This record gives sequence, C-alpha cells and structure tokens, in this order.
Amino acid sequence: MKYAFTNGIILDGTRDMEPIRGKVVLTDGDRIVDIVPGSQDTPDVQGTPSTQGEPGESSALGTSDVPGAPDTFTFDGYETIDLGGAYLLPGLIDLHVHLALNGRPPKEKKSTKPVNYEKRYKLLTGNPVVRAAAKHLVASYAKTEVMSGVTTIRTVGGVLDFDAQIRDEINAGKRIGPRIIASNTGISVPGGHFAGSIATAVSTPEEARTLVREISKSAPDLIKLMVTGGVMDADEEGMPGKLKMAPEIVKAACDEAHKLGYTVAAHVESSEGIRVALENGVDTIEHGARLTDEMINLFKERKAADICTLSPAIPYAEFPLEESRATPTSKKNGEIVLNGIIECAKACIENDIPVGLGSDVSCPFVVHYNFWRELCFFSKYIGRSATETLHRATLGNAEIAGIGEETGSIEVGKCADLIVVKENPLDDLSALRNVTMVMAQGRLIRNPKFKRMPDIDEKLDRLAMK
Repeated sequence: MKYAFTNGIILDGTRDMEPIRGKVVLTDGDRIVDIVPGSQDTPDVQGTPSTQGEPGESSALGTSDVPGAPDTFTFDGYETIDLGGAYLLPGLIDLHVHLALNGRPPKEKKSTKPVNYEKRYKLLTGNPVVRAAAKHLVASYAKTEVMSGVTTIRTVGGVLDFDAQIRDEINAGKRIGPRIIASNTGISVPGGHFAGSIATAVSTPEEARTLVREISKSAPDLIKLMVTGGVMDADEEGMPGKLKMAPEIVKAACDEAHKLGYTVAAHVESSEGIRVALENGVDTIEHGARLTDEMINLFKERKAADICTLSPAIPYAEFPLEESRATPTSKKNGEIVLNGIIECAKACIENDIPVGLGSDVSCPFVVHYNFWRELCFFSKYIGRSATETLHRATLGNAEIAGIGEETGSIEVGKCADLIVVKENPLDDLSALRNVTMVMAQGRLIRNPKFKRMPDIDEKLDRLAMK
C-alpha cells in the first residue's frame, strides 16, 4: 500500500529534533519514499521547498493551477491519512526484551524461596502440544509490543528458538509484530542467571564455544551471556550482581561469536562483572553498575555500549514490600542494582559512550506495553531531556543495534516504522502511552489495541507520570 500522511507534526528522531509542520510523509510498501510540502491551507508550507527537490518533481505529486497560489499537492495512487494535527514519529526501539513471560508479578507476597523458573521452562517446552501453545503465547507478547508503539525489539534470552521463528513469520507476513533482533536462548553457567530456562549452562570454555555454534544453527542475530547474577536470583543481601561466569568462558564465547559474525550482549549487574565482560570481548553491557576510570577506558577501547534498564529495578527499590511482593533482601538488592544502573548510564553519557534504552520486559511489573515508561524513567532518573530520551529510544537505539541505516528516524529511504500520538512527547513523554496508529515495516495498524493490566498500571504510573 501507498500512504500519504498529511496534516501531522513530525518528530524525526534525530538528536536535536524539533516539531516539523507543513510536511507530508509518503510511504510505499515498507519504505518512506518522500517528504514533501503540505497543501496550501498549511501556513508553514509557503516558501518551504521539499526536502527531496522542488515541488512537483516527484511523480506522485501534482501542483495547483491557481495563479499566485502556493503549491498544492495531490497524491495519485496514495491513500491519504489526515493526522489532524497529531504527532508522527519513528517507532520506538526496545533493546532489552524477553518474550518468555508477561511481566505480571506473583499474586501473593513471596516467601524467601525464589521462583523456580527452570521448572516452569520444562513445563513450557516438555511436549509438542504445550510447546506449540507456548510459542503462540510468546507471539502474542510480540504482538502487544508492536500494538503499543514498539516497532523493533532486541530479544536477549528466550524460550528455545521461538524468537527467531516468530521473527521470520512476522517478516513473511504470517504474524503481526515488530522487527525482532533475536538472540534465542542465552548462555549461562551452572547456578548462574536463568540457567536451565531462558539460558543454557556451560561449565568450560570449550562448552561455551560449542554452544555458540549450536545457537548459531537457530539463526540468531546476536549472542547473549549471563555474566553475573541478578536481583531475582541473589542468594544474599548486598550481592545482586555476583560474578558467575569465569573470564575464560566469557572470552571463549565472545571469540566464537565474533568469528561467526555476531555481537555479544551480557547481563551484568556489578562493577567486577563489567570489567570481566569488557576485558573479554562483550559488545554491550545490559543493565550496568558503578564504573571506574579503567572500565570507562575499556568501554571506549571495545567501542561498547551500555543498555540502561530501569524498569525492572524500580519496583523492587521504590515500592513498599506489600506492593512489590518482594522480600526484604530483594528490596535491598533492587536498590543496589537501580543505583548502579543510574550511575553507569550517567558516567557513560558524560564520557560519550553510547547509551541505549531497554525495558527488560518479562520481569515482575514490566509488561509488554511498558516501554513508554522506560523513557519516562530514563528522563527522570538519569536526568535527560525528553528530546534526548526520545532520540535515544529511536535513532540512538537503532545505531547501537547496527540498524541505523534502516530505521530509527523519519528519513527518505528508511523503513516505514512510524507511530502516531495525539500530544507532543517532547513536552511530556507519557504522551507515548496512547498510540493511535502504528506502521511497522510498512504494515499499517489503525487504532491498535491490547489488553492492559490496570492494577500494575496504577502502581507504576505514580512513578512514571509527571
């Protein structure tokens, strides 16, 4: 289909973006094919040339025959979509997603016994019938992502190779969903983060190399390592990011992945973990912790990026125990991790190290329509403007993921990944909560709908909304 988006205000995703009025965005199939001046009843158009040449040069356009009138365009062969003054911007890009669960926390306050994710995983994948149902559920979570305005996700640990399968089915037009950059199953160690569920454990460097080769057969886009522990699996207070993966295993996995052409993302929630990960070849630090000058230099030497994920730590750290349903130990560890993530992101920004945004969806209280809140949290906790935050969640994230030439901004030639919201997110990022239209790889979704969780929304909105 060919569409002409008229009467909208464009936020193009670039670093210093400002509202652009009086322009029409033309899409054909999955591409943005032109950006041209609007009609003569749009005051900003007068005297404004097209970004792609003089008015009338595009074969899609015709000009007014009224003497002395500003150029007026018709769009032969295009379906005109009048945005009515709404805001048109690039689809959001979430760089840290797990499609395995829906993010709903436990119904009752938890005991000190942790959730047995390995047992749950075996139930989901134990027989073909349940496995098919599990894949259908995972695909439904991907659909919720795109319905909420996230047109690209980067999955970093999932059920078997479901993420790549669903990616290919979306690309083939068989399912509705976002662009998926998939890691499939992650790599952990015995007793490590999510070992036996969304990550497979290895004990030696050779096992790590073998597993990377095995994962490569499932056609992933990157490799994910679980270098440290986390809040949910910490066995003592004050140690949420204990180093689990030996440096030689990290190096073996990274060397093999790089040899095969993959980048490597690493779950890291301690300073020691960051040092080990960067020294041994990791490309992105997921989450983060306090940095030393040595670690900042390692980031720069590796040309690595930090993926800031505030959403999973905030409920543990900020909610009272009766709301988070966490243990006192988890609350304390959540505070440690949250402070580390904040300090890491701030230090990276100050040192011109790329910082991306990820929601860590599937963790308790992090639902699949939650990414807009991650932007609100980033602006609030990291202290960045709405303009910078939106840029990082669009073109900035695209560049970190290696797809900056394909998506992340509204530019001619790029993929038609677009969303529409009624209010200006540069004034208030919570405007992204209600997306009225989504275009993902050229596929238009009008009035996107998904099921919300009001009880979770009410708690989180107290922190995310202005």
